[in-house]
This record gives sequence, structure tokens and C-alpha cells, in this order.
Amino acid sequence: MQAEQPTNGMSVDVEDWFQVGAFESVIDKDDWHTLADRVERNCHRILAMFADEGIKGTFFTLGWVAQRHPGLMRRIADQGHEIASHGWAHDRVFRMTPDQFARDLDMSRKAIEDAAGQGILGYRAPSFSIDATTPWAHEVLAEQGYAYSSSVAPIAHDHYGWREAPRFAFRPVAGSDLLEIPVTTAEFGGRRLAAGGGGFFRVLPYGFSRWAIRQVNRRDHRPAVFYFHPWEVDPDQPRVSNAPMKSRLRHYTNLDGMADKLRQLIGEFQWGRMDALAAREAARADALEAA
Repeated sequence: MQAEQPTNGMSVDVEDWFQVGAFESVIDKDDWHTLADRVERNCHRILAMFADEGIKGTFFTLGWVAQRHPGLMRRIADQGHEIASHGWAHDRVFRMTPDQFARDLDMSRKAIEDAAGQGILGYRAPSFSIDATTPWAHEVLAEQGYAYSSSVAPIAHDHYGWREAPRFAFRPVAGSDLLEIPVTTAEFGGRRLAAGGGGFFRVLPYGFSRWAIRQVNRRDHRPAVFYFHPWEVDPDQPRVSNAPMKSRLRHYTNLDGMADKLRQLIGEFQWGRMDALAAREAARADALEAA
């Protein structure tokens, strides 16, 4: 008899096309308010897709976006999805001091909770920027009462990554219930491969993602954590012509096929909210500690 497959975590990192790390060197934050706002329409498209497929997910939202789109936050919450924090303005954690990080968390949390009308339990660092150089970051999250973080990419990457981190959920702060849930990686030939979504999902063949999630679910018997962004379902977004070629390739490749690819993924595996996944992983950790 085949074992029941885990319910994986579906997450959306809510940021607009001009707020991404790929363009941070050519688009000034002071100019954000002058640029075409497309995040709301793209989130509506995602909400419709999730409703059609009958799944719930988690929307890790920038405070900057929540403050400007309170109606969108309420709609996400009213449709049964989780809203969590993605920080205020997509600043990477490893570029902050502990005090700056604490202020960023506080400001974004207030904006998101005011807009959504509900409390938040989860956090995801922009660009998975909690790493080996920021051992204090999880301590700050624990102090502020977060139940879980999904901020670590346990791989080597040119923009981020904490290669030595565990692949699956762990408690990073002694004496705290805070859970860190890394984005999904697969293993092949002794190497870890990024397999949790975003650009990797858009650029690589769908079969790679299917193989990776099956490996995590069936071999490791653990849930996968998948993420994408609203701008990834928007092939008509403005083009940033003065960005580095590598950044433009990463950002624009296969945008026109992303929505259909997502529907295939959603239909093939079981998906749910990150807070529910965190609760199951916390219970698992408790059972292992008690054994």
C-alpha cells in the first residue's frame, strides 16, 4: 500500500516587478511610487487560479505593498489564505544590523496586520537572506513572537544561500519554539539542487520539479516548500532595459508559460498553507525530541 503523500507548502512572495533583487542596482526605492503598479491584478489572477484548483496558500507580503493595497490583503484573508510577512521593502537581512532588522519586522508587521485585519505568524526574508552570517536574525524573530520562518535556502548561490543549513525544518534558537522551514532542495550525485520554485521553476523543464518534489515526498517523507511571485504570471510587465543581462534573463525567461506550468504543478501534488505545514513540522520535532 502506497504511503500517503505529504501536503506541501504553497507560497507566494508578494512584491511587484520593480521590487525584485535583480533590479535593485538600477531602480531606486524612491522611484517605486512612480512606476506601474501591477501587483494587485496579478494577485487576483493567482487567487482565481487557487480557487479553481481548490487550494489554499500563504502570501508572504511586503509591508510596502500591504500599506498601499489593504483591499487586496482583506481579499486574500477572506478567501482562506494565510498572510505572512516578507519584510517592509525587500531589504536583504544580511545587509541590516539586528536593530534595523527588528525595526523592519515591526514596521512591516503593523502594516500587514492593519491591512489584513488579522495577526501574522510567519516570515520570509527577501531573497532568502538569512544565512550563516546572520546568526542573530532568528533570535530577533523569536523575540518578536513569530511561530515560523521560511527564510533559508540551504544551497550555494551567487545571491544568497546557507549551504550548511539543514534541508528540512529545524529549531534555530535554543529554548524557543520558532521553526525555520527551508525552501526545498533535492539531492543528486552528492549535490544539493535548488528545487523550490521561482526562477528555477520557470527556467528548468517541468520534469525536474516533478522529480524533485517526488524525491522529497516519497524518499524523504517530508513536505516540499514551493514559492513564486505575482510578477511571474505577468508576461506583459514593463521591461527594464538597463539591468544587467544576467538579471534580465533570470527575470523574463518563460514568463508566458508560467501560469500553465503552475496549474500542472498544483494539480499533480497536494498543497496547503505554510502555517499548517509549520504546525505539523513542529509536532514532528516535538515527537522526535520526546522519543
